[in-house]
Amino acid sequence: MTTTVACAQVALRVGDAAANLATTERAVDAAAEAGVRVVVLPELANSGYVFADAGEAAALAEPLDGPAVTAWSAAARRHGLTLVAGLAERGDDGRLHNSAVLIDPAGELRAVYRKAHLFGTEKDVFTPGDAPPAVVDIPSVGRIGVMVCYDLEFPEWVRMAALAGTELLCAPVNWPLFPRPEGERPSEVVRVQANAAVNRMYVAACDRVGDERGVTWTGGSVITDPDGFPLAGHRPSDDPELLIATCDLAEARNKHLGAHNDVFTDRRTDLYGA
Repeated sequence: MTTTVACAQVALRVGDAAANLATTERAVDAAAEAGVRVVVLPELANSGYVFADAGEAAALAEPLDGPAVTAWSAAARRHGLTLVAGLAERGDDGRLHNSAVLIDPAGELRAVYRKAHLFGTEKDVFTPGDAPPAVVDIPSVGRIGVMVCYDLEFPEWVRMAALAGTELLCAPVNWPLFPRPEGERPSEVVRVQANAAVNRMYVAACDRVGDERGVTWTGGSVITDPDGFPLAGHRPSDDPELLIATCDLAEARNKHLGAHNDVFTDRRTDLYGA
């Protein structure tokens, strides 16, 4: 059974929660109309990213029963799809987290993952998570793993999700546009492809587009297969876009490379140390 997966690459506005929520809801509606079963939204989709200071971030962060998760849960239930979305979360203790939520087709919040590896000035705003990547079984879809943006830069973290049985790794991201040689893919996309290939699993990384307080976003959303080849998002785009790919998640359970090799059982953990 195949699963249709989408990255909803949208333009967001820092500080305008109402506009961001409307944008993400329209994207989910469009994905549902296209027959998508799993939708991924960008990092910090409720708030935007480039905060003026910690105070602004605190004002924009929401609890898990706040407007964003409530609306996203209703959309998932209405359309019968699975949704992974980035959230500026305010925890019960008042601490802020760069989080991702996973909502199932019944509209139930199945997982909250808090970004463990904070990038740049995120460390001035957010408290890092201290739990492994979330991995959740979604009936009739597959086993979905969740992490956020910079987490993808750490192969041991991605391998942890893979060893937990992830078939489709969903990652809300915000990738700032960095210089690269003409004609080259963003290095972030290259690493997503590598992570998919060395772990033999699908990866859907959903970026954003536009400019925000002097930061230009890459628009590098990509969905890769277990060989690391892009199924959608072959090249970055400057425009909002719904990238859709059909994935046979059962392929991610096969870790073989030909008749003689298996990317998991061939590991030499006796040599790797702690």
